[in-house]
Amino acid sequence: MKEEKTTKKHRGWVIFKRITGVVLILIFLVVAAAGALVGYLSLREYKPGDIEAVTVEGEGGKTVRFGEEITVLTFNTGYGALDAGEDFFMDGGSGVNADSVEQVNANIAGISGIISEVDADVVFLQEVDRDSNRSKHVDQAEIYAGLEADDSFAYATNFRCDFIPYPIPPIGKVEAGLVTLSKFQTLEAERIALPTTYTWPVRVAQLKRCLLLERIPIHNSDKQLVIVNLHLEAYDDGEAKIAQTQELANVLKSEYEKGNYCIAGGDFNQFLPSVDEDRYPVINEEYFQAKVLDGSLFGSDWNFLADDSVPTARLLNQPYDPSDSSTQYYMLDGFITSPNVSVNLVQTLDEGFEYSDHNPMLLNVTLIGEENIEESEE
Repeated sequence: MKEEKTTKKHRGWVIFKRITGVVLILIFLVVAAAGALVGYLSLREYKPGDIEAVTVEGEGGKTVRFGEEITVLTFNTGYGALDAGEDFFMDGGSGVNADSVEQVNANIAGISGIISEVDADVVFLQEVDRDSNRSKHVDQAEIYAGLEADDSFAYATNFRCDFIPYPIPPIGKVEAGLVTLSKFQTLEAERIALPTTYTWPVRVAQLKRCLLLERIPIHNSDKQLVIVNLHLEAYDDGEAKIAQTQELANVLKSEYEKGNYCIAGGDFNQFLPSVDEDRYPVINEEYFQAKVLDGSLFGSDWNFLADDSVPTARLLNQPYDPSDSSTQYYMLDGFITSPNVSVNLVQTLDEGFEYSDHNPMLLNVTLIGEENIEESEE
């Protein structure tokens, strides 16, 4: 009897050791695979320079003149996948990637229709994919570049990673950035890197935020119109947004001190100082909350422009339902212009978040002639 008990105990111990061995091997393989992936992504990490030249395609035949109206449209396009029927895992939803190529193409067609109908002189687009799993590898930048044959086109990468391993299913490959379309002749364009607080290894799968800056000549003047397309940090603890806003302020103030005229627009992921925060209060503190951009970084007399009568963004914790009182709205998009730019109109276009989780915003301005600036200073 004792021998039988000893044999059973021995067999149980052998089985336990074998199971433990298999589990340890599986853990080792998972850790090794994760280490190999991190190593590979680290070697392949996108590391742009502080300032890089950007190729501008097309000429743009229109001339900037003092006293003539200039229209600018900004639109975060949600990479063609964040239409009214979608939610997103980072906002408390479950969605990760687009459902189909047809969905992406339909959204891009809708966004393109809005751009063509508005027919602005300058168009700032954010979250434009070129080769990403999340948008079925549709080259959206190429589509936007072909909207108007006479417009110039510039693209700056701000998100490039061979494989983003989270969540489940994973985001996978991403190649995306900022697009600026312009009817004006561009002298040069630059990609200006923005600071980040992300550290290795998280950094390798994060956006590399930037400004897309273009210089446009002004008729009968040695000064320039400087236009800046931007998309600042979203899901950080706030430090990155502050640092990136400071860099934006440094760039714009430097250009203004040269006598140039500045128009910056895009997705700030913050309320601009001119916005009435009470219009869109926080409903659930567990989700993304927008802070107020520090206007003091820019000095006095700068214009912070947003039409807060219509929200420019919604939380993606659920598909869009305008009748749901728990729907969280934001004012994340807008414009900043230098004091020598006269503002005629700023208007949020209410598109009902049909094609993106953002609504576009339109700006109409006039550059104050140099002689008028001198008179106002006197």
